[in-house]
Amino acid sequence: VRPLLAFAAGEITAAPAELLDSAGCAVELIHAYSLVHDDLPAMDNDVLRRGRPTCHVEYGEATAMLAGDALQTLAFDLLARPLALEPTRQVELLALLAQASGSRGMAGGQAINLEAVGRAHDQALTQPELELMHALKTGALIRAAVLMGALCGEALAPEARTRLDTYAKRAGLLFQVVDDILDC
Repeated sequence: VRPLLAFAAGEITAAPAELLDSAGCAVELIHAYSLVHDDLPAMDNDVLRRGRPTCHVEYGEATAMLAGDALQTLAFDLLARPLALEPTRQVELLALLAQASGSRGMAGGQAINLEAVGRAHDQALTQPELELMHALKTGALIRAAVLMGALCGEALAPEARTRLDTYAKRAGLLFQVVDDILDC
């Protein structure tokens, strides 16, 4: 889904397919790494992912951690290679992906999620806390995919970028809410 969102946003800004390939692949590599790490015993301890044994079940916990780490670094390597893009925009692509992946994004949302697991019912997350967790855990990477795709093409007017950003934030929240409902 995330690479498709990058391509859709890139279509709006007439971005070249080669740049969108790099952005979409980088986002998907981050997503794949997050799934490998999310399945680990220290996180969700899942044994199946899409009906198949998870990486740590199939290859061991240490290999799964290293595979996730390698996927993450490969994402940044792809965006750091020479691209047919202005250097400031290339750095912005890297920054968007780093922020979406780190403590102000996916990792931060996962930390909130881990802290909330096992809380007593009267200490459950409030709606604003839950929305923040979703915005970070899933929404940040979806937002990055959209903004990165748009950034690969012609510059957007500030109001158009704001509309894309709002769309991406709402799509990310919707995606996580649906995922949580399916988990239940």
